[in-house]
Amino acid sequence: MKKNLSPMFAALAVAATFAVALPAQAQGVAWDAKAGEGKVAMCIGCHGIVGYKSSFPEVYQVPKISGQNAKYIAAVLESYKKGDRKHPSMRGIAGSLSEQDIADVAAFYEAQGKSAGAAELPAPRQPSTEVAQLLQKGACVSCHGDNYAKPIDPGYPKIAGQHADYLYVALKAYRDNTHASWGRANPVMAGMAKQFSNAELKAMAQYIGSLPGDLKTVPQSRFR
Repeated sequence: MKKNLSPMFAALAVAATFAVALPAQAQGVAWDAKAGEGKVAMCIGCHGIVGYKSSFPEVYQVPKISGQNAKYIAAVLESYKKGDRKHPSMRGIAGSLSEQDIADVAAFYEAQGKSAGAAELPAPRQPSTEVAQLLQKGACVSCHGDNYAKPIDPGYPKIAGQHADYLYVALKAYRDNTHASWGRANPVMAGMAKQFSNAELKAMAQYIGSLPGDLKTVPQSRFR
C-alpha cells in the first residue's frame, strides 16, 4: 500500500537529498585556507568588523561566519552566484569568484573560527514552553543538530549563537521569496518558515541566537 507522506516528513526527505548533494559542488578543487586568506578583501569590510550592520532590506547585524562549516559557506556563495539568494552586494561578490576561490574563502573562514580558539561549549539554556513548541513544529533540530550547533551534515549551517536579528531576516527571506532584490529560494526552508508569523520567527531567532556556539566575528583590518 502506498502511504502519503506528511508535509514535514516530505520536507525532511528533500532536506536529506540536499545534504548529500551540497558537498559535491566543490569536487576536484582543493580547500586551501591559506590561499583563502589572500582572497577575502571583499569580505572583511562587513564580516571582519564586530557589530557591523547591513541596512538592506532592513537593519541587522551581518552574520558571523568565522567557525562556520566550509561546505555551507561554499554552498551559500554558489547560491548567490546562481541567483537563488538575491542580496545585490553578495551576488556581485560571489559572481566574481571562481569555484576554486569559493572553496578557498570557505576553508579560510572555517579555519579562522578554529584558530580563534575552540572551547567546550557551556550547556544551553532551555527555551520557554512556547518557543520549544515552535522549534518542534519547525523540526529545526532535524537538520541543525544538537543545540543547533552540530548540523547533521557540513552542508548545513551552525546557527547557535548567530545574531538573532540576522536569523530573523534570513527566515523572512526564505518565507517571502517574491522580491527581485532580496529573498532566498530554498524549498525546505521556505516550507518551514511559511508556518510562522513574524512574531514567531523572531521568538525562535532570539532563542537560537542566545545559545552558545562556535560562530564568531574575528576583527580584520582592510589595511593588512
